[in-house]
Amino acid sequence: MKVILLGASGQLGLEWQHFLKKTADDISLVPYNSSQLDITDTKNVRVEMMKQQPDTVVNCAAFTNVDGAEEQKELSRKVNVDAAGNLARLSDELDFKLVHYSTDYVFPGDKEDREKLPEGYAEDFPAGPINYYGQTKWEGEQLIRDATENYLVLRVSWLCGPFGKNFVKTMLKLGRERDKLKVVNDQWGSPAFTENVVENSLNLVKADRRGTYHITSKGLISWYDFAEAIFSFTGVKVEVEPVPSEAFPTKAKRPHFSKLSTDKIEQVSGSRIIDWKVGLKDLLKQLH
Repeated sequence: MKVILLGASGQLGLEWQHFLKKTADDISLVPYNSSQLDITDTKNVRVEMMKQQPDTVVNCAAFTNVDGAEEQKELSRKVNVDAAGNLARLSDELDFKLVHYSTDYVFPGDKEDREKLPEGYAEDFPAGPINYYGQTKWEGEQLIRDATENYLVLRVSWLCGPFGKNFVKTMLKLGRERDKLKVVNDQWGSPAFTENVVENSLNLVKADRRGTYHITSKGLISWYDFAEAIFSFTGVKVEVEPVPSEAFPTKAKRPHFSKLSTDKIEQVSGSRIIDWKVGLKDLLKQLH
């Protein structure tokens, strides 16, 4: 199977490359970072797809700066909406499967939903993004569904892994530098660990599944809970103070609840959804 990987220098793109080196002898991977192939350049993307003739295209490229999207609306729309739609049309024309990553931010994240939906948002729960980043990711999803049937839209939340920037690595850095930290305790969800995301994504591809799936870990925690666990598991001595979201004003609104239900993917043979503590311990081993 020939796989084109877009967004190869991001934390998920790097994990795809690392994971396939260890596990998949039957996959020929062609990675592109943004300087090698700008996914907003529709003509050039088409030329590369026609030249490479992939079986699968994995799109890890995205405009993920949530606050930046409020100011750079045109760029975030080009990357998250227009480029996704172009890839979907090429999927239909050139007959490759499109694997596209989306986000928990497509949902409204109301505080009340935490009580109503203890297992999290199901794939078919009505979208209601509260910031521009979430809006563009939702519109990108819709263009994909409209243009091709041969797609996987995979929503992840609180993404973290050994590559790139993420909450776990930030906490470890701050924990070494400071005696006391403030972390919000009124935003709830579950982390998706990049290795587990790639493992489950690949299983869906090989099983020739199509449609929308959620990939994250089991359990429900706040960012404060997550920070406390990071320091507890590593033995880093730092005082963590729980604070409300208002303590950290941001340009973009953040959902109070963004847990994704994994019931659907757990019905697929070969899927492995892990508890968040297991994922965190595995990641901390990789980082140390």
